[in-house]
Amino acid sequence: MIDPDGFRPNVGIVLMHEDGRVFWARRVRRDGWQFPQGGINTDETPLEAMYRELREETGLQPEHVDVLGSTPGWLRYRLPPHAIRHRDRLVCIGQKQVWFLLRFRGLEGDLKLDATATPEFDAWRWVEFWYPLAHVVTFKRGVYARALDHLAPLARAVAGLQAVPAPAASLLPPVRTSAPRGR
Repeated sequence: MIDPDGFRPNVGIVLMHEDGRVFWARRVRRDGWQFPQGGINTDETPLEAMYRELREETGLQPEHVDVLGSTPGWLRYRLPPHAIRHRDRLVCIGQKQVWFLLRFRGLEGDLKLDATATPEFDAWRWVEFWYPLAHVVTFKRGVYARALDHLAPLARAVAGLQAVPAPAASLLPPVRTSAPRGR
């Protein structure tokens, strides 16, 4: 499903350990690391899609997590030009996402990257809350910054200010001072 503007509805998942570290996973057959994420089917709510993606990508079930909150509305990012498939019937230029912050309640053995026949990740680790901003692919940095910035107060309420400090200014994308051109 792609909206009229060319964006695919999607959910992003920030899975947080009790101590404020977050789940960071490596894509299969790639050197790229990211948070779990995936498309929303036409018959799903964002929450339903989040639980499905969580199960598919990490093997976790609803009883392994607490939903702490989500971003309001859609956060968008554009794909780089080389990743846009212009030959497809509907051209997808990017993703529009609702991001969820989850507190991990399970055991590390509950994490199973091979829960489906086609795993998305082949490795994972816990990293500091803001670490992904400097290590995700460039075209996703803005949406990661907006999602983490919105979810940080919820994370601090669980893990504390020392575990989730304010991000270094160099990690956040520049603030727009004028309206974007075009649309």
